[in-house]
Amino acid sequence: MPSMVSHASSGPLVPDDLVEVGRVTAAHGVRGGLKVQAYSPQADALFNAPTWWLKAPDSSLDPGALSRAHENPRALTIRSCRHQGGQFLVVQAEGLADRDAAEALRGQTIWVPRTAFPAAEADEYYWVDLIGCDFYGLSQAGALTLLGRVDQVLDNGAHALLQVVRGQLDTAGQWQAQADAKGRPLQVLVPFVAAHVQHVDIAGRRIESDWPADF
Repeated sequence: MPSMVSHASSGPLVPDDLVEVGRVTAAHGVRGGLKVQAYSPQADALFNAPTWWLKAPDSSLDPGALSRAHENPRALTIRSCRHQGGQFLVVQAEGLADRDAAEALRGQTIWVPRTAFPAAEADEYYWVDLIGCDFYGLSQAGALTLLGRVDQVLDNGAHALLQVVRGQLDTAGQWQAQADAKGRPLQVLVPFVAAHVQHVDIAGRRIESDWPADF
């Protein structure tokens, strides 16, 4: 079970391993239903979690309010959740009695504990576990060398892509990202396929590949 580090002003304790998995796009019907967009087509984590945590979107809040909202996300107890048309979920939750109450949550991001995710199959990984891993490729001499760190995982329809921010560890062991002349992070997209990625060590936060270091 995850450790607990904070709590809302009233309500259950907030887990310290929350992961963003979707957002509320609209109200559904007149009895407080929610229309939800899940970031994963399977949405297993949403179906497994009896309680969702809602946070206000960044763009709608001033910095002070944003900080308070993220410190105190709203707990939502889910009564029912089902797929609608293959693209969205339709959700009924406690405390939402009418359309106005549901509509007030439009744009809220949805978070669930990492422990609500089903166990991954062999050679399958959750994107949240890949982000932050050090990414190694091959030097011209054929030796593994640190190329950067996974910043994001994208989907091009055929397979996942690792967005790797180029960088190195300094002499003190601190991560230093590389930037171009305009100060923008240097990035490379690497197909997350067996042809290029040979080893993934989630516990060690390390991914090894044959991606050329000078690409």
